[in-house]
Amino acid sequence: MIDNRPNNTNRRLPIKVLVVDDSPWILEFLLYLFASDQEIQVVGTANNGLEALEAVKSKNPDVITMDLHMPNMDGYMTTRAIMESVPTPIVLVTDNPSSERMAMTLSALEAGALAIIKRPAGIGCPEHTATARELIQTVKLMSEVKVVKRWARPKILVSKDIKPIMPKPAAIKLVAVGSSTGGPLALKQLLSKLPKNFQAPLIIVQHIAQGFTEGLVHWLEQSSGFPVCTATHGAVMLPGHAYVAPNSVQATVNVQGQIVLRNSGPENGHMPSVSCLFRSVAAAYGPDAVGILLTGMGKDGAAELGLMKAKGAVTFAQDKDSSVIHGMPAEAIELGAALYVLPPDKISLMLANLANGQAKGRAGDGH
Repeated sequence: MIDNRPNNTNRRLPIKVLVVDDSPWILEFLLYLFASDQEIQVVGTANNGLEALEAVKSKNPDVITMDLHMPNMDGYMTTRAIMESVPTPIVLVTDNPSSERMAMTLSALEAGALAIIKRPAGIGCPEHTATARELIQTVKLMSEVKVVKRWARPKILVSKDIKPIMPKPAAIKLVAVGSSTGGPLALKQLLSKLPKNFQAPLIIVQHIAQGFTEGLVHWLEQSSGFPVCTATHGAVMLPGHAYVAPNSVQATVNVQGQIVLRNSGPENGHMPSVSCLFRSVAAAYGPDAVGILLTGMGKDGAAELGLMKAKGAVTFAQDKDSSVIHGMPAEAIELGAALYVLPPDKISLMLANLANGQAKGRAGDGH
């Protein structure tokens, strides 16, 4: 569980960071990066999970940067132990993982880590400045998320069924989904609750570090049981399948039901961008589409969710209580772009009704 209300009302700078990594040179590199920002203070380091557990209790950091591949106790087990005992915001900092290691990375997210970020490029590399800035900004933002304890055996919460509001005359032909920080878990919840005979394709833009998309796709399919693949140019989208946009291109759709990947540059700082996808869906599908904006920082996709709504589409925004960062959905709600405001599992129930031609309409906050 996450209480995503900012807890910086009484925060006294600097932000206290615990750095966990078993590589001495990577530790030194990260310490160098954090020393460049006066708002961050490294209060401790740890070479493995056991040391990290002791340090988080004694140093009381505001945020932890976590390596995954460590002796004695890996990053997943360490994350799980911390979230069960001394819940603290955790940012996973790693290199490009293999498929097997990606499963561990995403399992750490499931255990309570807030974000994955690729380790910044070394000094002298063209990408060094941008990637170092991204790490520092992520650490600052995640330090403001108030996490709560995750028990080893969590209580299972059962959502109440959502009653259809009014009939929908046309069948849903496409579901477009945008998400960022906290998105992988929200996507898993969304996909795992969809019926196996869901009669529409889904196309997804998830902001994620370069090199992580293939692993995310594999993890989503394995963990949700829903068919998921990486979007490819020209592919015809099939009902009951989800397509995740790859890095470094913009993902759009056309009226023939095909995926169109474009090298048109970043939008809202992202490539792929939720805004770019939603705009193309509004143009190609109009009232026969559904738009969903899930957890994430920034405003990507918020205005374009409103465009989809104006074209007659059914639109959803994730609620605050279930979001890691409520930036993107909150912006959409503020703009009046969302017909429904719900957690991912309830969005799935509504989607099942919509796909069966059973529901469409305004429902306030959906509760």
